[in-house]
Amino acid sequence: MTKYLHQWRINYLVVFLFFAGTASAQTCQKIVYLTFDTGNMSVANYVAQTLRKHQVKATFFLASEKTNRSDMALDDSWKSFWQTMVQEGHAFGSHTLHHAYFQKDGKNNDVILKPQFGPRAGKSYNADQVEVCHEIKLVDQRFYELTGTHIKKIWRAPGGKTSPRLIQMGNACGYKHIAWHETGFLGDELSSTSYPNELLLKKALDQIQGGDITMAHLGIWSRKDPWAPGVLEPLIEGLKAKGFCFATLDR
Repeated sequence: MTKYLHQWRINYLVVFLFFAGTASAQTCQKIVYLTFDTGNMSVANYVAQTLRKHQVKATFFLASEKTNRSDMALDDSWKSFWQTMVQEGHAFGSHTLHHAYFQKDGKNNDVILKPQFGPRAGKSYNADQVEVCHEIKLVDQRFYELTGTHIKKIWRAPGGKTSPRLIQMGNACGYKHIAWHETGFLGDELSSTSYPNELLLKKALDQIQGGDITMAHLGIWSRKDPWAPGVLEPLIEGLKAKGFCFATLDR
C-alpha cells in the first residue's frame, strides 16, 4: 500500500507541475518581444549564448550586412550559426537583403531606396512594387538556402524609416512591417560615452512595459563599449524578476 501511495504522489506531482507550468505560460500578462537586427555580427555569438542560457527566444531581422569578420551576415560562413538559431526556436524576418534605406516616396507610385550593400551600394534608385518585394523576399530565399527554413512573413525597414506607401508595398507582397516601441529602443547604436551601458540598462528596466517590442543589433560599428555584453543578461534577469516573459513575433 505504501508503495502504491508513493507512486501516486509522484504521478500527482508530475501532473501538477506540468499544468502549473502550462497555466503560468498561458496567464503571463507581461510579454516582451526581444528583437535584433543583424548589424556587424560582432556580438552575435554572445547574444546567442545568453539567450540559450536563459531559455529566451527572440526575433531576428536579417540583412546581408558586412560583419567584423569581413564577410557578410548571410554568407555560407554563417550557415552553422543560423542553423543553430533555427533549431533553438528563434524567429526570423527580413531586414531587406542589401540593407536598403528608404529615402522618400517617388513620383510614380514608387519609392526611392538607397542600399548600403550589394551591387547598388550607396546609390539611390526608384523601386516599384516588384522591386520592393524582391528586396524583401530575397532574404527568405537566402535564409532557406542556408537553413532549409523560411522566415516569417514580417520585415523591418533599415533604420525604421518608412512611409505609408512603403508599408503598403510590403503588405502587398505579404509581409507585415514590424517597428519597435519607443520604450523598447535599447540604445545600442548610441554613443557609449553619452549613453553608458549602466544608463541604458536602467532606462530599459524602468520603462519597458508588457507588449513592448524591443530593438538592438548583433553588433554596431560606432559604439566603443558594446551594448550586449554589458546589458543583455542583466536586462533579461531584471525583466524576469519583474514578472515579464518572452515571446517571438509571428505573422
